[in-house]
Amino acid sequence: MTEYLEYFDFLDELRESGVTNMFGAAPYLRQKFPELRNDPKQAAEILRAWMDTYADRGCP
Repeated sequence: MTEYLEYFDFLDELRESGVTNMFGAAPYLRQKFPELRNDPKQAAEILRAWMDTYADRGCP
């Protein structure tokens, strides 16, 4: 999961901003990170990993 830390930091900030419901966050990942723009499956995988590890990472 360490390869996802930059993405997780972005998702943590996105969540705190309240801009979107996190179930709809994959398009925000794709917009922010050029390597994900043409890879919706990878963006969804990162989002799913973020959700699965949220509590384990000590997030409220």
